[in-house]
Amino acid sequence: MKKIFLLILIGTLSIGCSTQKVFTKTDYDKALPKYIQTIKPDDLKTQLYVVASEEFEGRATGEEGQKKAAAYIRDFYKKNGISSPVSEHVKDHFQHIPAGTFPRIRKDTENVMAFIEGSEKPDEILIISAHYDHEGIKNGQIYFGADDDGSGTVAVMEIAKAFKKAEKDGYRPKRSILFLHVTGEEIGLLGSRFYTDKQPVFPLENTIADLNTDMIGRVDEAHKDNPNYVYLIGSDMLSTDLHNLSEEVNKKYIGLDLDYKFNDVNDPNQFYYRSDHYNFAKNNIPVIFYFNGVHKDYHKPTDTPDKINYDMLAKRAQLIFATAWELANGENRPVVDKK
Repeated sequence: MKKIFLLILIGTLSIGCSTQKVFTKTDYDKALPKYIQTIKPDDLKTQLYVVASEEFEGRATGEEGQKKAAAYIRDFYKKNGISSPVSEHVKDHFQHIPAGTFPRIRKDTENVMAFIEGSEKPDEILIISAHYDHEGIKNGQIYFGADDDGSGTVAVMEIAKAFKKAEKDGYRPKRSILFLHVTGEEIGLLGSRFYTDKQPVFPLENTIADLNTDMIGRVDEAHKDNPNYVYLIGSDMLSTDLHNLSEEVNKKYIGLDLDYKFNDVNDPNQFYYRSDHYNFAKNNIPVIFYFNGVHKDYHKPTDTPDKINYDMLAKRAQLIFATAWELANGENRPVVDKK
């Protein structure tokens, strides 16, 4: 009887194991459009009206409003079940940056991060970044920073939520993803510099790319008659693979006009050097900087959430998500073939 029971048990276990679904690359490709559509204008709007609210007082580095914004972002990740990285340098989603670390860091501040571990290549890391600090209060006026960079901040949050939904359905990314909200951008890209130069939570050589999002909620004067665009900067600076993948993803799934006007190290605006992706690029990590261009409210108190084009914010966030999906699940990491 014991022998018969064991045979039945083994057979039952075998049947159970054989019915577990193992998703192929084709399965991931077919699933992608479903999760693209989970990034919605109304959700982004809800988040941005909080991040760019009076309560957060313009989110100046080290000030009370920035601390409130950091806590709000952390609590969003906790609510959605997206873990903090396990690291000696990170505690409860916060990477602490002490006052005096850099001359312009006058008060303690923190990067905020969340993490989804990869299923097959967990040691390879894709970073999706945005800065959440802004100008704070000047002369009694709040600089709300809805576009700069509240738009990028909420985009990264909703992108992370989309990846978490996919993971719950069995589509866990094959590579790990770090969702990185950096402080101190407005005073010299210091939060991202702290990450790359002083305390990389994961080895930089294992970081396959950084997709950086800084101002993606508005339409600039050059595109007022055709808002279906985004500026891309840096996509081909270090990796032909990354540039080609970005183009293919957009053509297949999103259909934005990709504008490379500022994609030049000699561009007089010097945008390639002016956001957090640059601290990764200088370490030979391929980057894409997503950007809507400047506008009349740039670095003014009038950069408010009522002026955001939420349909375009969603579409640009969807492009970043789809590009990240392909990077996280592709067979090979993008090759660095340029200096």
